[in-house]
Amino acid sequence: MTVKTRNLDYEIGGKTCEAVIASVGGARPAVLIAHAWAGRSDFEVDKAKAIAKLGYTGIAIDLYGKGVLGTSADENQALMTPFMEDRAMLQARLLQIIDIVKTRPEIDATKIAAIGFCFGGLCVLDIARAGADINGVVSFHGLLSAPENTRGKNISAKVLTLHGWNDPMAPPAHVDAFSKEMTDAKADWQLHAYGGVMHSFTNPAADDPGFGTVYNAGADRRSWAAMKDFLSEIFG
Repeated sequence: MTVKTRNLDYEIGGKTCEAVIASVGGARPAVLIAHAWAGRSDFEVDKAKAIAKLGYTGIAIDLYGKGVLGTSADENQALMTPFMEDRAMLQARLLQIIDIVKTRPEIDATKIAAIGFCFGGLCVLDIARAGADINGVVSFHGLLSAPENTRGKNISAKVLTLHGWNDPMAPPAHVDAFSKEMTDAKADWQLHAYGGVMHSFTNPAADDPGFGTVYNAGADRRSWAAMKDFLSEIFG
């Protein structure tokens, strides 16, 4: 299959944002890819292409604005913080993006999932928490903290969380709280924890053990395999 990509500009939150759609032709189940804290980068675009090679349509979405990409931890934190401080705003924008991409000709609007990495993992969990009518979400080494505005709501999308047990940004106490949250929300949820694995385990550029970000080839391979099985299940 030949993967083709095209850019998709859209207006959200008063900004022009730029997604990248990767497809192999025809209306196919869609997988949105939510970016890490730096913004929509080549990493997410490569994931969209890999999704397309599986026979789906991959869409690397953009929350920050066209061409906006952090180049340092301080810049990345500044870009992410407004969304972390206003989770209702984050959820509203994510739901708007889903509505926008549903109209694209490469997408079967009845079969939609979202995956995300780091901050993007939190984003896709918030899509589920907000009650989005999609098939499922997959969080790779995502932040797990729950927002206040979705407490007491049930979750209909299936949830798969792929987690490094030694991730300092999502310690065991957060995992316990997340497990209780998902159970209370009556979600169909799974959590796969990889022993000895830290944050950003899917990113070969992760190379800062002091910060808690370390690539792990084994966890990268295992988590992608778990995602493929999950997508096969939810898309039937």
